[in-house]
Amino acid sequence: MNNKELARYELGDTVAIYLSGENNGAPGLIMVPRSRLKDRVEWRENLEEDCIGQLPETWLPMPAREIDPLAHLHIRGDARPGGFSQGRSLRNSRSIKKLRLEDHSVTRDGMNTVIKTRLNSDRGCCVIHKLSHTEGEMGVRIKTFLRNESDQPITVEMLSAFSLGAITPFDRGDASERLFAHRLRSAWSAEGRHECQSIEELQLERSWSGTGVSCERFGQTGSMPVNGWFPFIGIEDRAAGVFWGAQIEAPGSWQIEIYRRDDQLSISGGLADREVGHWWKTLDPGMEIASPEARLASVSGSFDELTNRLTSMQRPAALVQPSIERDMPIVFNEWCVSWGNPTHETLLAVADKLANSGARYIVIDDGWAGRDSDVLTQQNGDWEVDREAFPDGLSATCSALRERGFIPGIWFEHEVVNAGTEAFDETAHQLHLDGVPLQVGSRRFWDFRDPWVHDYLSRKLIAFLRDNGFGYLKIDYNETIGLGCDGSESPGEGLRQHLEGVQTFLTKIRNELPELVIENCSSGGHRLEPSFQALTAMGCFSDAHETPEIPIVAANVHRAILPRQSQVWAVLRKQDSTQRICYSLAAGFLGRLCLSGQILDLSEVQWTLTRQALDLYQELSPIIANSDFRRFGEWGKSYRHPSGWQAVVAHYEGEAFVVWHTFENAPAEVSVPLAQERQYRIKHELADPASASTAFVDGARLELRPGSDWRGGVISLTS
Repeated sequence: MNNKELARYELGDTVAIYLSGENNGAPGLIMVPRSRLKDRVEWRENLEEDCIGQLPETWLPMPAREIDPLAHLHIRGDARPGGFSQGRSLRNSRSIKKLRLEDHSVTRDGMNTVIKTRLNSDRGCCVIHKLSHTEGEMGVRIKTFLRNESDQPITVEMLSAFSLGAITPFDRGDASERLFAHRLRSAWSAEGRHECQSIEELQLERSWSGTGVSCERFGQTGSMPVNGWFPFIGIEDRAAGVFWGAQIEAPGSWQIEIYRRDDQLSISGGLADREVGHWWKTLDPGMEIASPEARLASVSGSFDELTNRLTSMQRPAALVQPSIERDMPIVFNEWCVSWGNPTHETLLAVADKLANSGARYIVIDDGWAGRDSDVLTQQNGDWEVDREAFPDGLSATCSALRERGFIPGIWFEHEVVNAGTEAFDETAHQLHLDGVPLQVGSRRFWDFRDPWVHDYLSRKLIAFLRDNGFGYLKIDYNETIGLGCDGSESPGEGLRQHLEGVQTFLTKIRNELPELVIENCSSGGHRLEPSFQALTAMGCFSDAHETPEIPIVAANVHRAILPRQSQVWAVLRKQDSTQRICYSLAAGFLGRLCLSGQILDLSEVQWTLTRQALDLYQELSPIIANSDFRRFGEWGKSYRHPSGWQAVVAHYEGEAFVVWHTFENAPAEVSVPLAQERQYRIKHELADPASASTAFVDGARLELRPGSDWRGGVISLTS
């Protein structure tokens, strides 16, 4: 190889290779699947195209590649990067080029390996890059720390969490037409759309001389981190069959960059910088700031294998939730029953209907607090119980639900206050922007940097939950703050500190009420990122309640969060055919089943089918909790008008199940691959009793004749 290696580490089935930087500068980091090390090639040193040969000899040779530093930052006052990159990237600023390698060390403690790389400049700017791996995990975790060890303040305007270079190590040149970028788009009720584009389509080819920078920088600005994109990137070398991917912990503004100046591609990401997130931070002498954590993986395999590796790194946090969560109880949420008008009587009727059904949580959604007759939103901020709907208070409702064997839950949107409340006028404790209260629509926002807010919410929320006997909290969040707020050196830093306070308060809730089950909802899926998921038992997959695209969105979200933490709506109506009921219930098997709708009005046939589904769900819940899901099918370009079919397969310890759906213009037959090493047979089936479908196992495939459009079902398999 024509690269001097600083160090090499085997971390599970992945090898992390640190490449020595030029003149003892910042080293680079590459990752290679261990099984593919032998396929690495010798990279060319210089560009070889004919057009290069026409240049003056004094300009030659033109290098084909440089070491991409394992971290990037920009300090105010340093020269900004060239190559026409201003407004597109702050990577490769003079700030990173001033750094020199001071120390590189590895510590192994039991199952944990920590690799630290310390960089320093002559003016006391210290960067510590920390890569950690736990035996059994399918990827690595990286954080970057910036410390001011000088005697003068410094202002940082960009700091990456990670940077991974040398993509691809399997081509000696510029890897023409073999590299593809994979991203997950997101929109309200249409979360997780997979987008794959070639590097050429993104116009990220190397320029003819390597002079110009090409960069695709994307991310999100505001307090809804999954508003536009998920904080994820995947790069595929299609010729080699290898993927690299990264997922960032991102409670607020973030960015990811796909960067090209020479033969090889680089990816990096972290806090949204000054140009994207209106963020800069002044560090006084002795101060330090840490980037969010990034999780990285590489795999010789498929895109779903890559995303499964990254989501599996969320499992340790999911396993430290309240003990009742181990069995993945079914949720009933009354939102689609009353659409914001819950009552004591309705909830008890629902509880009686659900007796011995496997449902354990009954959640009172928005509308339990008082409100003026001419407004739709309840009194967020004051949260005074509506005594017409709950004449004896919510404590009586909770007691009655617990007597029936259920855990009562309640909806709060505690980070905001609404117009018409007394809290709305507490502007001294709310976020401001440009000197005035920050208001979006009808909402203002508590300032979670303010201890008064934590004390107020401890009384209004934590004490309320404890005193009334709630065991489940649905946290909603239905607006984004935007670029940031006053009170810090930049709007973006104000936002970062505020969201740090939000998560500190969430931790306080967990500490004071350790058996409380918490749901992470933000207009459905706007906070489905690792740091919020780690603090909660599950997240709402979407606000898609009764739409035909629910199975598609639910399967999309598997690529970003664990299925066991993805709560999927199954809303039932009295006018639904058994075909429609089966379609809705089957989608719930793609995550945590959340039942809602007019269950009190279902016919005996409809309710019998529903109970069969709930029984089967409980039987299959261990597979949902532990399996990696694989997806097959063709469903067209439109989510609102899907066509074709979808099947999702889950395997665990010799058991499996298939969730299938057909859309418009469904094929007469579909064939679904199963695990090659097993010989399965059909054990149980959830299917519409009114119209026949046919399924049978043929070797390592499930052959299905669905019968018609707009159908769904679940097939349980055993070996």
